Amino acid sequence: MPNINANAAIRRVLELIAIPGGSGAETKVSACIQKTLVSAGLPQSVFMVDTANRRSPIGGATGNLIVKLKGTKRAPRRLLMAHMDTVPLAVDSEPVRQGDWIRPKSSDTALGADNRAGCAVILTAILEMLKQNIDHPPLTLLFTVQEEVGLCGARHVTTGRLANPQLCFNWDGRDPASLVIGAVGATNVAVKIDGIASHAGVNPDDGVNAAIVASLALSELHENGWHGLVVKGSRQGTCNVGSVHGGSATNVVMPEVVLQAEARSHSSVFRDRIVREIHRAFERAIKRVRNTRSQSGRLTIKDDSRYNAFRISPKADCVRMAAGAVKMAGLLPQTVVSNGGLDANWTTAHGFPTVTLGCGQHAIHTVKERLNIPEYLSACSIALSIATAE
Repeated sequence: MPNINANAAIRRVLELIAIPGGSGAETKVSACIQKTLVSAGLPQSVFMVDTANRRSPIGGATGNLIVKLKGTKRAPRRLLMAHMDTVPLAVDSEPVRQGDWIRPKSSDTALGADNRAGCAVILTAILEMLKQNIDHPPLTLLFTVQEEVGLCGARHVTTGRLANPQLCFNWDGRDPASLVIGAVGATNVAVKIDGIASHAGVNPDDGVNAAIVASLALSELHENGWHGLVVKGSRQGTCNVGSVHGGSATNVVMPEVVLQAEARSHSSVFRDRIVREIHRAFERAIKRVRNTRSQSGRLTIKDDSRYNAFRISPKADCVRMAAGAVKMAGLLPQTVVSNGGLDANWTTAHGFPTVTLGCGQHAIHTVKERLNIPEYLSACSIALSIATAE
């Protein structure tokens, strides 16, 4: 197993975590990665930034960073990838080390190890490979944008720039010994309820309150088991209404409510069923609420299939190579399936089956987020082995 400089690897992840860079604002993170690799001797010609941000619904300041390295030995090209963005709660994070852990200094922020730790794992592997002059096959490094807002960077990556990698690996998660070979699919559902405004004190019966429509629909979804964990016989998925906005004054019958919901399942058929139940609940609710003139509100629903579920074989070449690297690190590999979306959902859909490995992240997306240093260092060693193994 190739050795790594642990102190340098820890400094590297601390530096990356401290850079602000939420979804759509990853420019400084990308610049830091490029500067680090140029300082290690890579020429500017190996770097390119694609136009994924121009195709993404949220826009964004930069696209995916792609780095292509020629091999020093003949072997199939390998893709090593991680996403650069963090959730909003981690944007102002200030990381501090406490023993075997890295935590946010403030109790009001997440850490952002998701996924700067993944970026640091890949950087450490490549820097050690170059420093130790270890032979390696052709490599493509992919640092994606906008993973946290629907895998937009991976979805819109310029696949022709990846140089057709045959073995693909993604770092994002906790356990470096867990090989994620499948993940759930998700559909976002945007619901807009246009009610009818009226004076809430003088003539409330002339109005149609959009909040009442929304509450009736949500109550029906909850009571019929179509919200939260959804289990219908042998089929299982989830549904969540995560955002509700509407109204501006207490003396106006609320004229508009906008909700953002999502449905997830490993079965695309059952995921579609959950989405249909969301539609039906709101369609029934809009008809139930009328004013004194028997007028009802208007309903607009838009669906966005963010990513489909995937499953790759435990015997796939990338999984077998990852398992071998995990064993070399003294760990016991195990294959798992995730209930969260991953950039691997889209790279696999693009024709590049991708296994995802963890890098020490705990309690992500919360103020209790922390990075386990021994797990992170194991991930660095595993990545170096994958990048250079026969």
